[in-house]
Amino acid sequence: MIIPLRGYLFEDKPSPFDSFVSNLYSQRREAKKTGDDAMAYVYKILMNTLYGRFGINPKSTTTEVCDRSRYDILTQRNNFIFGDKLSEHYYIVSYHSNTGDVDDSEWNPPRISAVQLAAAITACSRIHMYKYISRPDCYYTDTDSAILGSPLPEDEISSFELGKLKIEHFVKKGIFLAPKSYTLFTKDGGDIIKHKGPAKDFVNVEWFESQLADLSRTKQITVESHFRIDWHTLNIAKKEFQVTLGTQVGTKREPVYDNNNVWVDTQPKEVIDFGGQELTIIKLELKMLQEQLYNKEKEYAQSIPKEQFNKLQEQIDKIEKESALSLAKKEK
Repeated sequence: MIIPLRGYLFEDKPSPFDSFVSNLYSQRREAKKTGDDAMAYVYKILMNTLYGRFGINPKSTTTEVCDRSRYDILTQRNNFIFGDKLSEHYYIVSYHSNTGDVDDSEWNPPRISAVQLAAAITACSRIHMYKYISRPDCYYTDTDSAILGSPLPEDEISSFELGKLKIEHFVKKGIFLAPKSYTLFTKDGGDIIKHKGPAKDFVNVEWFESQLADLSRTKQITVESHFRIDWHTLNIAKKEFQVTLGTQVGTKREPVYDNNNVWVDTQPKEVIDFGGQELTIIKLELKMLQEQLYNKEKEYAQSIPKEQFNKLQEQIDKIEKESALSLAKKEK
């Protein structure tokens, strides 16, 4: 149960990007028909970037060249990353901007961003996908996809219509370890492997099977990166580094095993019963009324005789006492 305390109610209006997305989508379809994969990819990125642009994180990394006085100020801040001397009078400094509480003069969020639009898009997506991911035969789900154990109605499937689902594969078997970490065995004989992280090139079907048998299994892997920045020299070069290859189960849910010690489900790590918490709203309303009364009292006390004010105060105290007793009885 969710108890809303405060919030915003938005009017139901058509999307301001309806024509924009529809136009891009139709152009992408035409590009696919003509075999122009490059332009089809461009149209796809343009549509996806619409959401990403509005939901961009205001926290960013800023690098600037400055004099010694500015350098001394920036290097003393908590958001400082790196600093070095370039010449006798100039220094280079990197730091995180738009972090925590900053003065208005230092607040410099990305231009043309609107997090409320990005939040609305993801909220609508969750609503749209809920009827699929809540099915008992849903084995895995991601932002806009689901792996189901039984077919969908024909009117919900389309390769060209926006808002409908497209059948990507028919799966015979799958191993799902964690979000964005799974392998699929398809009916056409192809194996699909997905694993998020720098060690993704080191996983195979055998790794998924052994990992499913022991989720705690880890292995140190040497990974080579072709684009690493040395902030001290500002050089870009290849670099090898160690990463841990394992299953990131997550921090929100615990794995559930059957009698054969096979991982079959997950459950919340912590369940809080909010039953009876409706009183929280009453307490909040009472607190707000008390604050309003206090402010009114201060204003009214300046305009009426003291005896009249004291009489009103007695009546207010009586009401507050009766309200507190009523709340105490309900809590019992």
